[in-house]
Amino acid sequence: MAKEKQQKESEHEEIDVGIVIAAWDAFEFAPAERSKQWYIIAGAVGLFMLLYALFTANFVFALIVVMFAVIMLIQDIKKPEQVKAAVTNLGVVFGQAFYPFDEIKDFSIAYNPPDVKYLYIGFQSRIKPMLSIPLENVNPNKVREALLPYVFENLKREGESLTDSLRRVYKL
Repeated sequence: MAKEKQQKESEHEEIDVGIVIAAWDAFEFAPAERSKQWYIIAGAVGLFMLLYALFTANFVFALIVVMFAVIMLIQDIKKPEQVKAAVTNLGVVFGQAFYPFDEIKDFSIAYNPPDVKYLYIGFQSRIKPMLSIPLENVNPNKVREALLPYVFENLKREGESLTDSLRRVYKL
């Protein structure tokens, strides 16, 4: 038990992009627990969409349906890994990626346990999509206090993003 705790502490120290202010472990993407009923319904809907695409000779849509099914299958086989998330004095670390503060436009926290616990990072670049980092069991106020001296908090952004909401509701 002591070795595991020491190993976790040393892993957080391996982040060489500044002084760690707040750190936690998070899943790289939200794990979805699906029932047999979900697989039956998803398979039926997928098969119907594929048959419709083939019947209407819409081969691009058929390709999209097949690609979506393959992605869902790969995601189901590959379980999400625990990655390190941290706020340092130079930026935000999530897994192997580092986001310096000068690239970050703002942040917001959506916290409505037990389902909704996310840190959202908005970027200066319009091309870069918003990053959502699961907060898991970390105190959101600690993360907020760590980010406030460096980044603007967007209080207008309330609740979880549409993408995260759809992913959670439909177990995608």
